Amino acid sequence: MQVWPGQAYPLGATYDGAGTNFAVFSEAAQRIELCLLHDDGSETAVELRESDAFVRHAYLPGIMPGQRYGFRAHGPYEPAKGLRCNSAKLLLDPYARAVSGTIDWDEAVYGYHFGKPDSRNDLDSAPHTMASVVVNPYFDWGDDRPPRTDYHETVMYEAHVKGLTMLHPGLPQELRGTYAALAHPVIIEHLRELGVTALELMPVHQFVNDHRLVDEGLANYWGYNTIGFFAPHNAYASWGDRGQQVLEFKSAVRALHQAGIEVILDVVYNHTAEGNHMGPTLSFRGLDNPSYYRLADDPRYYMDTTGTGNSLLMRSPHVLQLIMDSLRYWVTEMRVDGFRFDLAATLARQFHEVDRLSSFFDLVQQDPVVSQVKLIAEPWDVGEGGYQVGNFPPLWTEWNGKYRDTVRDLWRGEPQTLAEFGSRLTGSSDLYQDDGRRPLASVNFVTCHDGFTLHDLVSYNEKHNEANGEENRDGESFNRSWNCGAEGETDDPEVLELRARQIRNFIATLMLSQGVPMLSHGDEFGRTQKGNNNAYCQDNELAWVHWPEEGEDGEHTGSLELLDFVRQMVWLRRDHPVFRRRRFFHGRPMEGTHDELSDIAWFTAEGEEMEQRDWQAAHAKSLMVFLNGSAISEPGVRGERISDDSFLLLFNAHGEEKEFTVPVDHGRQWQAVVDTANPKAVAEGGPKVRAGDTLTLVGRSLMVLQRPA
Repeated sequence: MQVWPGQAYPLGATYDGAGTNFAVFSEAAQRIELCLLHDDGSETAVELRESDAFVRHAYLPGIMPGQRYGFRAHGPYEPAKGLRCNSAKLLLDPYARAVSGTIDWDEAVYGYHFGKPDSRNDLDSAPHTMASVVVNPYFDWGDDRPPRTDYHETVMYEAHVKGLTMLHPGLPQELRGTYAALAHPVIIEHLRELGVTALELMPVHQFVNDHRLVDEGLANYWGYNTIGFFAPHNAYASWGDRGQQVLEFKSAVRALHQAGIEVILDVVYNHTAEGNHMGPTLSFRGLDNPSYYRLADDPRYYMDTTGTGNSLLMRSPHVLQLIMDSLRYWVTEMRVDGFRFDLAATLARQFHEVDRLSSFFDLVQQDPVVSQVKLIAEPWDVGEGGYQVGNFPPLWTEWNGKYRDTVRDLWRGEPQTLAEFGSRLTGSSDLYQDDGRRPLASVNFVTCHDGFTLHDLVSYNEKHNEANGEENRDGESFNRSWNCGAEGETDDPEVLELRARQIRNFIATLMLSQGVPMLSHGDEFGRTQKGNNNAYCQDNELAWVHWPEEGEDGEHTGSLELLDFVRQMVWLRRDHPVFRRRRFFHGRPMEGTHDELSDIAWFTAEGEEMEQRDWQAAHAKSLMVFLNGSAISEPGVRGERISDDSFLLLFNAHGEEKEFTVPVDHGRQWQAVVDTANPKAVAEGGPKVRAGDTLTLVGRSLMVLQRPA
């Protein structure tokens, strides 16, 4: 076999049409072997003798796409010093573009023998672990163009590749649960009709099913357990894992782009699947443990701000390079449109504190590729001081956990929530205005993958996670949920009617709020997980989306009826720029117009303008909000003035019906277009209402009145 010196960059395996360049970083290893794996179980070892700045490299002519390979690191195995090299362990390439196979959790994949944590295990892991794959980088993108949807026109839809598609009756069986299913017309048409502009995919980086879960007959369904930051997860490919997963993922992105739908990835750069000091040796640990991980004062152990056993060392230049190279790869080669960063506060931890000026944010800010896509933070982790909602740099948007909590509290009837609800409804200026950000920094959501579904939020007071095998100890215990009078499934028609109305309240509030709305997959059908609020390990029908078929009525909430309501609320938002302002409200009339009305006004149910005591009254659970479509201060893309209809939003979060008096000086005549007390709540030709009229809203409902411009 010919072995040429090759190049130290780019890292990973790079096929150029004639052969493949291999490059891998390790400062801890004394020497590195590249192992070419053959289908008969044998391997050919090639020592990487060339080294530049601790990057070992070689070019092998004739090595083609589909070739499986791994590395063996020869060097010190001294856990007390944080060094864990062991040439018996076949290691994944940290820059592998594809990964083949699975882990069978034989003792050989661990650095120690079971029951003897201080021992050294020299069993060969190659027959029991995954392999890296050389991929063909060439792909016909055709006339693909990124949609580049502005944030104010964005509607996000969080979904799981398998969960969204596994049970769809219109999908061929062999495509269900795969990237190819995302590209299928039935999925794309559903998203288009729903008004979705961005599909936010739960983790698709190659991840690992934990040993413990496999032993218990469960799986790491959610995928927050990454081992390959460049490789699409191979189990979601319908036709092979020797690089086919890369082509299939690219094809899905191309099809979604053609439909005008962006693809955003939920990425997990805060930890890896190698776990704590008792975890397996799969890649980073064996190559250079102290360069990749945050080690404790006793370097046998790992610092953990993620709750997963380890945290990546964010002050290491090699970790930062890995993350930035990965992000750029997914944008330039896989053509995704943005990222949602799991436990993003961990990325900001250079030492112990969360530092908004950390190296990671500096690198993102100046990167000409990554800085131009959508960047969304999950702004918390499990470490001290980890709740950082509102504290990320101006380039970033955030999952607004305070929006979720406040909206849940309002509709379940918690006292003294009006003042904060007003801020959340109008874009959370208290969180984002001071640092130059706009309402669009707030990604608003009521539910997501983590926690109750929307159906379960109104059906359960308590979590019911027994299926997870942890005696219901896992998952959040305080969910701000309310079962509407009966725990779980019920035949009580009054409870069912109230639950359906509450779901409509949540959807309507979400679509009427300033910021960027995000739906969780299946909520538009009333999807249930039977009260399980932590279905991370349930790769089965409990967590998959059950699609309603034409003529079928949903189990309790009227799935097709609810779907129609969600569609109409999304399109009401998309049709009216007054609900998706790019700037915060001023609370005063717009300069340069004859309109004397403020751009926003707040009223009590009696039609009187809100005063300070009204906001703070413990019993207050109702208000009206006037949105002036003639006072939108931000211009259109060509500098033109934007004008819209005006709207009056009526919120009654009391448990009983309440009368609302339409203000007398903000419009003579209105038309009711939304009433969540009505299952067909978005109505064309709804009742006309005049200034000074009194409307009766049933308990826990909202109404929207529209006045033409």
